[in-house]
Amino acid sequence: MQKQQSYKQDTGKLYLVPTPIGNLEDMTVRCVKILKEADLIASEDTRNTQKLLNHFEITTPQKSLHEHNYKERVPQLVEHLHLGKTIAQCSDAGMPSISDPGHELVKACIAEGIAVIALPGPTAGLTALIASGLSPQPNLFYGFLPRKKKEQKHALSELATQKATMIFYESPYRIAATIETMREVFGERQAVICRELTKIHEEYLRGTFSELTDYLKQQSIKGECCLLVEGSSEIQEIVYEGSYAEQVAALMQEAELSSKEAIKEVAKRNQVKKQLVYQAYHQIEE
Repeated sequence: MQKQQSYKQDTGKLYLVPTPIGNLEDMTVRCVKILKEADLIASEDTRNTQKLLNHFEITTPQKSLHEHNYKERVPQLVEHLHLGKTIAQCSDAGMPSISDPGHELVKACIAEGIAVIALPGPTAGLTALIASGLSPQPNLFYGFLPRKKKEQKHALSELATQKATMIFYESPYRIAATIETMREVFGERQAVICRELTKIHEEYLRGTFSELTDYLKQQSIKGECCLLVEGSSEIQEIVYEGSYAEQVAALMQEAELSSKEAIKEVAKRNQVKKQLVYQAYHQIEE
């Protein structure tokens, strides 16, 4: 077990700083303050981050940290932190580590007992979810699916019975094909495409897989996309043995049903009255 008191350690601190996903006004006062006060900024792309720094008149030096150099860069950054330096890490847009680089540095700092402090801020997936109209909870963030169709179908097949609303990121050049593959694997479902989030051309496209496919055949779209898909509404046909009460308990656990829903389902499967199952589950004697 490891206990971290973020602001009570003498070593340097790693701040995970979210950056705007489009609109620069979404940058928080605290994020600007940390970027100004840090000794160093670890950026996914220093050129992209420099535009943000220039806008807020931040002069803190940068070092790149991305998927191609993290093996050599992470030890260098950890050494700076052991010397008492403060490092702010940011990706090109949104939260570090969420479909972006950064997780390797976080793991290295935790292993070395260095404080890791996450700042709240913009993240595309949840921002799109709350305006999608789909059930906001439970939700499952997946990020980018595999590009090859065979691997993509395999990943989707493992999600086919997922009841939570699913959140994916996708390129505008691949989204039409991805939706068609989802329809093959999931069957018809409601879905929402959100593109250009927080920007002037922000747009939500809501409909079934078929409706979205028909639209995308006639209209190409631009900008990075969030694709939100409703969860499965089907109850897995699992055969349970045991008493009515045991069957109810098993359905509640395996299918994530309420006791009321599970009692109704057990009564249906056993072709008995709900009252009988209700009494058995709640141990009510006649």
